[in-house]
Amino acid sequence: MKKFRSLASFGKRIEFWVIGEMIKQGLDVYTPVVDDMGIDAIVRKENGSFIEIQIKARSKDAVFGNSGLFAGINHDKIRKNYYFVFYSERMGTTWIMSSKEFTKESNVNKQGKHAGKRTIWLNGKNTKENKEFTKKKFEKYIASDFGKLK
Repeated sequence: MKKFRSLASFGKRIEFWVIGEMIKQGLDVYTPVVDDMGIDAIVRKENGSFIEIQIKARSKDAVFGNSGLFAGINHDKIRKNYYFVFYSERMGTTWIMSSKEFTKESNVNKQGKHAGKRTIWLNGKNTKENKEFTKKKFEKYIASDFGKLK
């Protein structure tokens, strides 16, 4: 029971942590009461417009090599003013992508339980050194802050 509770609440804990970091960096963040459209946070940008944020996270307990694997994501069309924040706890890495960037970089699953949904695998692994790393093509999405969302 404890393990399930820990796994079930990990995503929500990281959402609150990311939102807290956004607020600490001066972003004006709102959280929806209901998450039925893949919106974990809404940010009012400096110009007064709003963007919607989906936060996805992988825990340090993910299978080795899967720290940057985000699978089964519902995203069937590009959404204007919509961003993904991906976080890998084990790698200590955050990636930020717009809906358009995510759609371009991810793959649509052709079969299985996530058929029709999207998957993106942001990391590679070096088994000799027991290390995971961001794949070269995704390095441009690594975010040390939330400036891309301002």
